[in-house]
Amino acid sequence: MEGPGALLVVLDMVGIFAFAISGGLVAVRKRLDVFGVLVLAAATGLGGGFTRDVLIGAVPPAALADWRYLAVPVAAGMLTFRFHPALGRMERLVLVFDAFGLGLFCVVGALKAMDYGLGPVPAALMGAVTAVGGGVVRDLLTGRVPVVLRSELYATPALVGAALAVAGESAGLPTWAFAVPAAAVASTWRLLAVWRGWNAPKPAGSPST
Repeated sequence: MEGPGALLVVLDMVGIFAFAISGGLVAVRKRLDVFGVLVLAAATGLGGGFTRDVLIGAVPPAALADWRYLAVPVAAGMLTFRFHPALGRMERLVLVFDAFGLGLFCVVGALKAMDYGLGPVPAALMGAVTAVGGGVVRDLLTGRVPVVLRSELYATPALVGAALAVAGESAGLPTWAFAVPAAAVASTWRLLAVWRGWNAPKPAGSPST
């Protein structure tokens, strides 16, 4: 089976880099050493794609079969470790890079799942898994409740972006015509949700004990 086209490979690498930067910044903020920064950058950048590949039967996962998938998060981690004082407001940068990674990964994940024979609905779900997986790994390794389990809008933008990508692919449109716009919708929605305080509904009242 042929792998994704050149555009999807580029989007995948950019998504890995963005997520790895977000993981590296969290590691720096947690005062981890250089090894910890690299581990968290790699886990954040590769966690979602690794999970997706295992679930759809794309084995060995791309992270193990192509040296570029390891080189990109390592480079991102080293850049973060070396230049983090110049990056300024870390919390805002973590959110921005995380949103970019979310948008790119939901599209790439959905299209790769379709390439491996999944139908539209399962492919969209795999896109969402790809998008949120790295962030879940990052948060668990640093002792935080994963963003996807809080009330913040995180998985929903990823699922919508993945659904748009699936729709574009099903309609036979050129990849460039829908992949970047779908990623932009997911990323923009995530950033707007953070900046404007949009949240998913919570249970009403106080929890029973």
